[in-house]
Amino acid sequence: MSTQNAPLALYGYLTPRPERAAEVRALLASLVEPTRAEEGNLEYHLHEQEDGRLFLYEVWRSKADLDLHNQYPPLREFLDHIPDYLTGPPDGSFGTMISPYPAAPAGTSEK
Repeated sequence: MSTQNAPLALYGYLTPRPERAAEVRALLASLVEPTRAEEGNLEYHLHEQEDGRLFLYEVWRSKADLDLHNQYPPLREFLDHIPDYLTGPPDGSFGTMISPYPAAPAGTSEK
């Protein structure tokens, strides 16, 4: 199976600075719906761990779509100032999806 045109996944943990944890959580939560509405976004999920870390799971149609998403001004502000928000760099990974991406369930529209 060729992965040349396969979706790109981005996933990882972010550890907010304790004094900015609520701000980081609110900022990332505010990005969920606008990101899901982007044409190239296939999945976007934000999780909160018991220890306060945040876990992001994103799937994009292409790297170009992810690059465009990374220019969204509120996200760009966060990315440009990560040391102010997090205790260290995100612990993240990229992966090429090798399992087939599921079709939209009957009765729903695809993005």
